[in-house]
Amino acid sequence: MSRLTVRGFDIHKGFLTPEVQRSLITALRPVLKAAPLFSPEVPGGGQMSVRMTSAGTFGWFSDKTGYRYAETHPAGTPWPPIPSEVLAIWTAVSGCDRAPECCLFNFYGEGARMGLHQDKDEADFSYPVVSISLGDDGLLRLGGTSRKDKTESIWLNSGDVVVMGGEARLAYHGVDRIRFKSSRLLPKGGRVNLTLRVVT
Repeated sequence: MSRLTVRGFDIHKGFLTPEVQRSLITALRPVLKAAPLFSPEVPGGGQMSVRMTSAGTFGWFSDKTGYRYAETHPAGTPWPPIPSEVLAIWTAVSGCDRAPECCLFNFYGEGARMGLHQDKDEADFSYPVVSISLGDDGLLRLGGTSRKDKTESIWLNSGDVVVMGGEARLAYHGVDRIRFKSSRLLPKGGRVNLTLRVVT
């Protein structure tokens, strides 16, 4: 395990052992059963290439009317609780004593990506966002607080954990691509990214 800071992003390389990664995948299966993955619409039209769902009091949601948090899955059912195994990671790295209210689950299949964006739908930016990588390698692009700022990229591997707080809390970031089937954690390939957020 190693730790580095890039543009204020606190990156814990290899934070999760292979055994812990496998236990997280097992813990997440009931979440997917209760709240199946869906492909959100975006305000400008079309759908995201990333499929997602959530756990916690709130789930992140997007459609033609904009980006926001919702209290129910698109099917109308409540979001399932955040697994304790995931909450333990927040406790270990976040540096704050308030529990997250949302665990956003993003699944990147072959060819999926996430454009540069800010995480700014929360009420209080003093709380960090904690990001957990599982499965295939993902190329994370890091920028500044302006979309025009220069960017740099770093590969995230399965078991890496990133804390976005302080100067990095409102920094632009995105995932340009994944190395499909670079990991054996998910039998069919793909990358899972969990982000933990305090919403209210």
